[in-house]
Amino acid sequence: MKPHVICLMASSVDGRTLHSRWRPKGSGGELFERVHDELAGDAWLVGRVTGQEFAKGKPYPPSTNETFPREPWFARRDAKAYGVVLDAHGKIGWGRSDIGGDPIVVVLSEAASDAHLAGLRGEGVSYIFAGKSELDLALALDILNREIGVKRLLLEGGGGANGAFLRSGLVDELNLILCPAVDGAKGAPSVFDSTDVEPDRRAPVTAMTLESSQALEGGAMLLRYRIQNADVQVATGR
Repeated sequence: MKPHVICLMASSVDGRTLHSRWRPKGSGGELFERVHDELAGDAWLVGRVTGQEFAKGKPYPPSTNETFPREPWFARRDAKAYGVVLDAHGKIGWGRSDIGGDPIVVVLSEAASDAHLAGLRGEGVSYIFAGKSELDLALALDILNREIGVKRLLLEGGGGANGAFLRSGLVDELNLILCPAVDGAKGAPSVFDSTDVEPDRRAPVTAMTLESSQALEGGAMLLRYRIQNADVQVATGR
């Protein structure tokens, strides 16, 4: 069963998400955290690049004498919320087991090394597998629901992860905090991005319905859209 996926992002009026480039200078960080708390997800999810920003450790040792089955492993299953990070090939050395009190769950492909799994286990970082060498996002959602009961997941960037979920037909709702700032230059990440491998692949979105709009302090707006997708099995090939 797929969790309800809510993409939550704060952007400039031109859709860019790197706050340090915004003019006038300012931040939607406090607004983002407040809306995040109000949405009360069972888990929140970010991509590898964003996840790396939370890491405090170094890469794990390159080898181990141990071997591990490619099946879910959880340090704990009783958390109110989990921080889920996509890391297909096991690149992030965490140096921590939670982010803001939310236990980390890493989504790996089966190509991740035994040495990396040993490092995760040693730090008490949970992990699941979703795909042989590349991530199957629909499968990852199914496993998160089945293993730890995630029914409501907040998708929070970066643009690459958001775009991958969108193109897979897996985003049910967009909560966009539109901040009174502009980027106005090339090269910044946006709310939804694609890769060089699939620059022309379009998302199977068939309708977007504005559920509500709310004025926030400082001239920001919170826009809530319900997203309707084409059949997920058709969109993802599953």
